[in-house]
Amino acid sequence: MTLTAEERSIIMESIRDIPDFPKPGIVFKDITTLLGNPQAFDTLMNHLEKRYAGYELDYVAGIDARGFIFGAALADRLNVGFVPVRKKGKLPYTTVAEKYSLEYGFDEVEIHIDSFGENGLCPSGTPAKVLLIDDLIATGGTAKAAASLIDKVGAECVEACFIMELGFLNGKEGIEAPVYSVLELD
Repeated sequence: MTLTAEERSIIMESIRDIPDFPKPGIVFKDITTLLGNPQAFDTLMNHLEKRYAGYELDYVAGIDARGFIFGAALADRLNVGFVPVRKKGKLPYTTVAEKYSLEYGFDEVEIHIDSFGENGLCPSGTPAKVLLIDDLIATGGTAKAAASLIDKVGAECVEACFIMELGFLNGKEGIEAPVYSVLELD
């Protein structure tokens, strides 16, 4: 399921471009204006709800921090659990972590060891089906680490969803799960 031309227009027109942020030559895609636009946010969430209604998900996992917004709203609409994928050191219980490369160095994301049930299993004994979501995929390091974490604890990352994809950076390469991007920007 893809966006209609009208839905795409409503969502795209609600995203503000900020030139030269965070450094000269970069055009930052600011989603705060999408979040503040009830019609655009509802259009986006209706689209995501329709897309994932038939997936029989157990959880939606959102990547720190903007993925929390879309992930929690979608989990509520689908009547499934929400799991935050946090930056290292932010979760209070026993965690599992995954490192990923940055332009200069490394960073880590983590989840609680029991985020998707004991050993990532549903009460039926099958791996929990998890949708991973974030606002943007650029180089893909954080997304790859988050998807790996889901699998590492025994759950199944059935798809990784991004509101926007900067296609020219090839960030989805190497993500083991299928990838869906609502908006693909080149």
